[in-house]
Amino acid sequence: MAPEVRTVVNLKPYREALALPGVRSLLLVSVLARVPLTATGVTLTFYVVLDLGRGYGAAGLVGAASTIGAAVGAPLLGRLIDRRGLRPVLVLTTVAEALFWSAAPTLSYPVLLPAAFLAGLLALPIFSMIRQSIAALVPAEKRRPAYALDSMAMELSFMVGPALAVALATAVTPRLTLWAVGAGIVGSGICFWLLNPPVRAADEQTGPQRPVHRREWLTPRLLAVLAVSLAATLVLGGTDVAVVAVLRSGGEVGWTGVVLAAWAVASLVGGFAYGAVRRSFSPLALVAVLSLATIPVGLGGSHWWLLCLALIPAGALCAPTLASTSDAVSRLAPPSVRGVAMGLHGSAVTVGIALGAPLAGAVIDASAPAWGFAVTGTIGALVALVVLPIELRHRRTPAPTPTLDPDLALAPR
Repeated sequence: MAPEVRTVVNLKPYREALALPGVRSLLLVSVLARVPLTATGVTLTFYVVLDLGRGYGAAGLVGAASTIGAAVGAPLLGRLIDRRGLRPVLVLTTVAEALFWSAAPTLSYPVLLPAAFLAGLLALPIFSMIRQSIAALVPAEKRRPAYALDSMAMELSFMVGPALAVALATAVTPRLTLWAVGAGIVGSGICFWLLNPPVRAADEQTGPQRPVHRREWLTPRLLAVLAVSLAATLVLGGTDVAVVAVLRSGGEVGWTGVVLAAWAVASLVGGFAYGAVRRSFSPLALVAVLSLATIPVGLGGSHWWLLCLALIPAGALCAPTLASTSDAVSRLAPPSVRGVAMGLHGSAVTVGIALGAPLAGAVIDASAPAWGFAVTGTIGALVALVVLPIELRHRRTPAPTPTLDPDLALAPR
């Protein structure tokens, strides 16, 4: 029996990735650092609704301001990392986070709104920075399992962070929860400053380099990867809202945590399998299958256990899809602009989540909960269909002639 298990579950890619210097510590710190970051949305919501006495719409505006700021700021901070290095950016963003979270519990709503935008603009770039560091630490042929581990770590953080914030806000006060979350974010920034993971590989140029023009790296293929990244998280954001709506309509809203946990576990299992298999999968193909698997989820009805079963196929594709898009961006972007490219990827992921939830909510309000799955899944499939010609054109294009210029050698076709 043991040899059969070893044949089915191939752990060698994970062992090889984790054996590389710096990877194990990076992933370990990333899990802990992301927990407070994933708790920011629910923490601000509790504070605006309970302490400031505003409605959920007002809380949503604060979240939207922070999200817009983060989407704008991610590529700008990525460019700053490319030009100045990681530590100066960590100092800037950690100080900005400390100022915002220490002052937030004392701010009135009219002041909190622009402050949330500025905090998002200068948010600690943990997500894109970790993906950039993985590209620097791990050779291209071993990045798939490394990015799979990163996606699983992110999934764990999203399972723990919001739950801890809810427990703390209800057990103590939302105001103290704001300070606790802020302390965690500032501590994360300090930890990464001390760890100082590389953003360029040892064999990549670190001195003055030829400027890489935007048209050399911001190609149709990279834009296609960013589009499918946005589509993937749009589907995930819509699914999150649709699950709550379906269970609420069936009078089983108390099972929401169980259903979302089952969805997350399916994602962890899928991410583990994706990193262990020997072949790679196109991000386009994964997004297309994820979207198509999401469309019929609502047919499972309002029974929580049926919904759990219906979510398994789509859930198993969540982590692999996000891992594959990160891997693709790391391969398509030259080292000298990898920070801004990863920042654009982070913006695409953020915008997708921000669009998916209200879109599904509007569809559900106008029709029925099951349509939240169907419409967001359909949009994801349509995006995949739109970018399909770019992928087909890439596959028909002959490989470029090798060049001695490392930037040109790494530039995408």
